[in-house]
Amino acid sequence: MTPATLQRKWHTTAEVAEMLGFSLSKTKMLVLTGEIRSVKIGRNRRILPAWVDDYVNRCADESERWSA
Repeated sequence: MTPATLQRKWHTTAEVAEMLGFSLSKTKMLVLTGEIRSVKIGRNRRILPAWVDDYVNRCADESERWSA
């Protein structure tokens, strides 16, 4: 039997900051302002990978509008 690779379902704010190449404080501000969706679980914030993708796609769409 081969071992299964588990993929994380949630990311921490720090993990998202690293993925995006942003500082932790900038990422926390994006979460607090709602630009990146998150859910609060206890005292912690968690972010779905799809929500990170949504943020990146919105940024790319806005960039295309300004460059056209």
